[in-house]
Amino acid sequence: MPNPALLVIVRHAESARNQVKKDSVYFADDAARRVLRGQPDHKIELTDDGHQQAEQTGHAVRERFGVFDHVYTSGYTRTIQTTEGILAAYPKEERDRMPVDMNIFIRERDSGYAYDMTEDEATAAFPWLAEYWQTFGGFMARPPGGESLADVVSRIQQFLDMLDRDRAGKRILVVTHGQAIRCFRFALEQWDYQQAEKWPPGQAPANCGVTVYEAVRDRLELAEYNTVHWTVGSSEDGVSS
Repeated sequence: MPNPALLVIVRHAESARNQVKKDSVYFADDAARRVLRGQPDHKIELTDDGHQQAEQTGHAVRERFGVFDHVYTSGYTRTIQTTEGILAAYPKEERDRMPVDMNIFIRERDSGYAYDMTEDEATAAFPWLAEYWQTFGGFMARPPGGESLADVVSRIQQFLDMLDRDRAGKRILVVTHGQAIRCFRFALEQWDYQQAEKWPPGQAPANCGVTVYEAVRDRLELAEYNTVHWTVGSSEDGVSS
């Protein structure tokens, strides 16, 4: 079998940045930004609700899928904490059978220089950005100093190639980010550029949303998308990381 037998992808639970920014690309104002200003993306932690989301998701994941052969996180604090919450549902002897590795290829999209900006600041700093974005679209356009989604697909594909080479026939759990999940879908489901421009209404991945791919003949096929198993909190944005 040239693919993993099962690939379960979970978006991280609610992070402090999700809580503050909601579904906005930028901070609403300086007061909102002040809570997190200066914290790099890879160090953003989960909220209290986020920890509970991860733990509740873990019970459902164990009941549905059992033990995985390998678990991957992006290495960001929020994916590590989400993974710890999920794996807390497993007895120690089962956890010990599931190696957990960080893989930099499944990190979140780099949002560039506007990471800590308000919308007014971004407009003043990059007055050409709206027209550029409209011209090239949300898949090809790069935020200043950051990555396009097309860039992210390139490294997601490298991760998938590694799974095909090293984890064929295995059961894999991946804990990653909202924008990365769009790129997984582009690569695995052979989306065209138009499909990848933006999430259809109601399709943005929820915090701890569970997406499942199963091996069918010579490829992984989508079996389930964005199932939520938690009942605490309300963050479901797929724009902020």
